[in-house]
Amino acid sequence: TPSTIAAYTGSAENAAANKAFFDAVMKSAAEKRAASPAGTQAVTVTYSTASAPSFRTQIANSTRIWNSSVSNVRLQEGSNADFTYREGNDPRGSYASTNGHGRGFIFLDYRQNQQYNSTRVTTHETGHVLGLPDTYSGPCSQLMSGGGPGPSCTNAQPDANERSRVNYLWQNGFAAALAGTAS
Repeated sequence: TPSTIAAYTGSAENAAANKAFFDAVMKSAAEKRAASPAGTQAVTVTYSTASAPSFRTQIANSTRIWNSSVSNVRLQEGSNADFTYREGNDPRGSYASTNGHGRGFIFLDYRQNQQYNSTRVTTHETGHVLGLPDTYSGPCSQLMSGGGPGPSCTNAQPDANERSRVNYLWQNGFAAALAGTAS
């Protein structure tokens, strides 16, 4: 029944947290990019799966999806992670969170990932790291519509607008991010 499906419908607080998470990851990535050799095209954002061992396959699939969909940012598992994945039970479902100081995490809820396509959930939550907001009323073809289209939606691919938005954010967002690191 709809009342038993683990779906988080969002709030202004959640939208602000997603924005703060993106800003924190962008700041960390900008610092790494500034230290990289000149001419580096894509920014590499690193993550850790150590706290989400049950979802390693979905996280790897999500990474492949995003890395094949956008050109200005690359996700890579590694040390000195910009963000981490975690797993567990939460009545809110899966979500992205940050402490506002350059570190954050994506929480993957067991129940929600059993009811919804787990790769879609993981790719959706990773979209928040890349700067995309939730669009709960969107169709299944929009990855960031999340659980809005219901559990039958299995699309784990960002649509053309989502891909374009991520490329835009990561191509043009560094001046502001770097200015923020100087303060």
